[in-house]
Amino acid sequence: MKYKFLISFIAYTISAVSAFAQNFSVSGVVKDENAEPLIGVSVVIKGTTKGVVTDIDGKFQLSQSSDKDVLVFKYLGYKDKEVIPQQGEYLNVVLDNADTQLDEVLVVAYGVISKTGYTGSASTINKDKIAQTQVSSVSRLLQGTASGVQSVASSGQPGSDAAIYIRGIGSVNASSTPLYIVDGAPFNGALNSINPDDIESVNVLKDAASTALYGSRAGNGLIMITTKQGSKNSKPKVDASFKYGFSSRAVSDYKKVSTNDYFELYWEGMRNQQLYVNKKSPEEAALFASNNILSNLGINPYGSAFPQPVGTDGKIVAGARPLWNDDWSKEYTQDANRTEAQVGISGGGSGLSYYVSLGYLNDQGIALASGFKRYTGRVNLNGDIKSWLRFSTGISLSHSNQDSPKGDDSASSNTLNFARLIPNFYPIWEREGDGAFKLDAHGNKIIDYGNYRPSGAGPRTNHLGSSPYDFSKVKRDIASVRASLEADIYKGLQYKGSVNIDYTNKNDHNYQNPVYGEGSFSETPGSVQRYNYRTTDFTANNILTYKKTFAEVHNLRVLAGQEYYEYNTEYIYGSRSGFPTLGLEQPVGASTLNDFTGNADQYKLLSFFGNAEYNYNHKYYGSASLRSDGSSRFAKDSRWGTFWSVGGSWRISEEDFMQDLSLINSLTLRASYGGQGNDNVGYYAYQGLFSIKNNLGESGFVTSSLENKNLKWETNLNFNVGLDYVLFR
Repeated sequence: MKYKFLISFIAYTISAVSAFAQNFSVSGVVKDENAEPLIGVSVVIKGTTKGVVTDIDGKFQLSQSSDKDVLVFKYLGYKDKEVIPQQGEYLNVVLDNADTQLDEVLVVAYGVISKTGYTGSASTINKDKIAQTQVSSVSRLLQGTASGVQSVASSGQPGSDAAIYIRGIGSVNASSTPLYIVDGAPFNGALNSINPDDIESVNVLKDAASTALYGSRAGNGLIMITTKQGSKNSKPKVDASFKYGFSSRAVSDYKKVSTNDYFELYWEGMRNQQLYVNKKSPEEAALFASNNILSNLGINPYGSAFPQPVGTDGKIVAGARPLWNDDWSKEYTQDANRTEAQVGISGGGSGLSYYVSLGYLNDQGIALASGFKRYTGRVNLNGDIKSWLRFSTGISLSHSNQDSPKGDDSASSNTLNFARLIPNFYPIWEREGDGAFKLDAHGNKIIDYGNYRPSGAGPRTNHLGSSPYDFSKVKRDIASVRASLEADIYKGLQYKGSVNIDYTNKNDHNYQNPVYGEGSFSETPGSVQRYNYRTTDFTANNILTYKKTFAEVHNLRVLAGQEYYEYNTEYIYGSRSGFPTLGLEQPVGASTLNDFTGNADQYKLLSFFGNAEYNYNHKYYGSASLRSDGSSRFAKDSRWGTFWSVGGSWRISEEDFMQDLSLINSLTLRASYGGQGNDNVGYYAYQGLFSIKNNLGESGFVTSSLENKNLKWETNLNFNVGLDYVLFR
């Protein structure tokens, strides 16, 4: 009886241990060769359909795994890996790049997707390329780095943004600016507020299949900016950098004619006017030109010894030579110093990852009184609340000061344009009759403001003298908040909800002093303009995503969502003139009110959208997208617009007949077609609008635009076909 009991006990124990061994949970993380987590890796028990995919941090957890089961890790662009887990072991799996499956992960509309087999057209600028650039604005990163993208910088002013066009001009009458998405939400702030060192990648989406999910706002393409994040279960990592450099003019300006050539050409022009317009004889025309050239130009750079430097033959008289040749462009420019410092800390624990950074930039311009200073801070947090519930938050702050010289291209007040157009025989400093500098009581050279210069040569203007007192300053504060929750609702079904806010406060302060330069010659000397501009962007969306693999070869991803966007803006502007003295730079110090105005506007957009993607054995891909937008910029009957796309791709290199062609590593044919929209036609373009005017002291209405309730969405149809290939890898 005793032995029978012992045998029964041993059998029960073995059975219990065996049952326990067959029912345990295995978890771990999957990374690439650079220790970066891989998102969406397929983790499947070999010989079954049971499996999971890794989350945004590369982590996974798979229940009911036997200690004899083999886990197979599959990811496009990487070699498959098989692992037999041990009970209680936390797996750290590293996947190796597969030479025949080169791949990238793309941040696309409302998600992340593998570039292999992607049906749309996209270009990626990764953090390694970004680190090689020395730019103050994200928009400058795209210069020469992405195909089909045109970056036009109309100014060399530090901190200025370049205009971006994706595949040319995308609109007839509305805006051609692409939509910028920063960490999953539309961003309308200044791009120079984003620190390039905080950016993980920039993806440019160009065709309908890539952008249709953003409907009316993506008619000119999408630029997806993703900032850096931390990694869970990793030690704190500190990245710090300090950069110093300088810049100067890269391309020399056009060569100017000499003083002698200028005077002879000017004499010829005067002579021809008298000869052909006023019908004078050749002798009379030549004599008139010689006698009046100095009075027309307002100066004699040859000195009093040559009161008529150009003879009646149109040549400089013998012995005459210029007493000075002042280089305005040289005096108006400077070697510009650039200082940049950055520190970032990233890491994480078992349920939390973080990225924290601070940045400083001081970028001087080559033009006098130009420069850009920026201070940035960013905190990105990602964490697990429950095994099925995750959160993500991001806060970024930016403060910048931008100093600009005068820049109106149509006026002499454009500093650099003035310097290149004014002849060098007009002196920068006042001169004596023999060409020597005039000096003040302290022995300093006296700035020549050129009261004698004709209107075409910018009289009463010399920025070298007025720039220490005049200024044009722009202060900008931007705060951005990103917050989201992601929940695993059911097998393969996820919900993500997010709230995103961007706030911009911009202050302009333009001042022209009352003593030196142009401002001193006005009836009310000196002027000041103050401008305050504030905007708030609010975006909220709710998204459901379902992923499922059938029979190991049929892969399906379906997305459905709703989004609400609201944009509020207001500004106030005032201008005064008449300062009694230097040192008063605010409007309260000026006596005359010139202008005062202000306004507020609001824009709302409600959207519903969906997307379906299917691939067979990662070889044949298809996608379809649909979005409906309701915009406050149109009348009720025209408010809603529907936008769509279809696309497909064929990974030819995965076919059996291609396997023996070792020179071709990857070959994919793709095509897409769809309709995108644009509602950027103004806030109230469909309404009949009036302006309020003053008429003899009485207020009245004047029609400014007529009602047009038939105004509707601008839609462009986009067809794209492409061949992607990788050779000799």
